[in-house]
Amino acid sequence: MLDRVTATRYVTPLREGGSLPGLMEADDLGTYVVKYRGAGQGRRVLVAEVICAELARAFGFRTPELKVIDVDPQLGLREPDEEIQDLLTASSGANLAVDFLPGALGFDPLGWEPDPEFATRLLWFDAFIHNVDRSWRNPNLLVWHGDLWLIDHGAALWFHHNWPTADARRRFDGSDHVLAPYAGDPREIELPVTRALLEEVTALVPQEWLSGEPGFDDAQAVRDAYVEHLEARFTGPRTWLPDPAQAPARPAKSAGSIGTFWRGAR
Repeated sequence: MLDRVTATRYVTPLREGGSLPGLMEADDLGTYVVKYRGAGQGRRVLVAEVICAELARAFGFRTPELKVIDVDPQLGLREPDEEIQDLLTASSGANLAVDFLPGALGFDPLGWEPDPEFATRLLWFDAFIHNVDRSWRNPNLLVWHGDLWLIDHGAALWFHHNWPTADARRRFDGSDHVLAPYAGDPREIELPVTRALLEEVTALVPQEWLSGEPGFDDAQAVRDAYVEHLEARFTGPRTWLPDPAQAPARPAKSAGSIGTFWRGAR
């Protein structure tokens, strides 16, 4: 299970995303970006964050540590913003804490030319998890201490918003992927997906985020559905991988370009 901490202070909202995550301190003296179960996008976003971030970690990508954080709605009573008060009240109990990376910078491919191997691996991974949110407009990549870190996977696994239409063969559109112009052919590689790994990462999702899912008897049935969908995606025909011929052209480097970004996870 993920480590569990208790929130002790609400620091500030982070208004970059539509779900209004917040920076919070916890009783382990850590500082976390917290994503709330009571946000408009719902608890499925937290499920996607856990499954995808832990898969990324298993595949060697760098991604911030995750914990479950218990939030007492009393913490919001001192907040002058009524929207934040309502959010914390609706999010009483278990929420998702993402380790805060102080001083991290947003990734800009005009300043760093990504390593082709890393770009290809990341394109394969995002195609596998149906991640539609790694675009030029919103790369969801951070540069921290000279390395590239993956963040924000809440928009992935989007099929779980309508389970009856989930299709493990659905092709991933890589034309908008921020690293597609730098990647090789993702059909020539594969990451080490196993059923045991899929069962391990889905087991990390707190039961309260899965219980009561429409169409399922219990939380374990939901976990099994994620495993079966992703396993079918890996073991079946790779028709879901993007066609490299459709990759957009590389953007022109800026005058202040730093060079090749080569230190990504391998």
